[in-house]
Amino acid sequence: QVQLVESGGGLVQAGGSLRLSCAASGRSFVSDAMGWFRQDPGKVREFVAALRRNGITYYADSVKGRFTISRDNAKNTVYLQMNGLKPEDTAVYYCAGNTYYTTTYSDWPYWGQGTQVTVSS
Repeated sequence: QVQLVESGGGLVQAGGSLRLSCAASGRSFVSDAMGWFRQDPGKVREFVAALRRNGITYYADSVKGRFTISRDNAKNTVYLQMNGLKPEDTAVYYCAGNTYYTTTYSDWPYWGQGTQVTVSS
């Protein structure tokens, strides 16, 4: 089992930045793919970014060039640095763990509790 705990959400003005953190525990962290998804009420959870153990990163087109996913293996923590935030980035952000990379949220077995990000205009 993997336990994931997110932190770092909050309220920020458009154009601002936030860094989300996801602390992982419970199994071999470095062997897993890690990702970030987000969800607005009433909408499907959508892929934001992912990082494979070989270091390859993937981003949704809507965040490419603004968001950066990274990991600190010593701390078993994954980060999502979000710059140039827009009101449409407002959502609950979820950290996820998997044994392989996919953008399909239902294929990811491990999830954190989510952290709210609100971007005001």
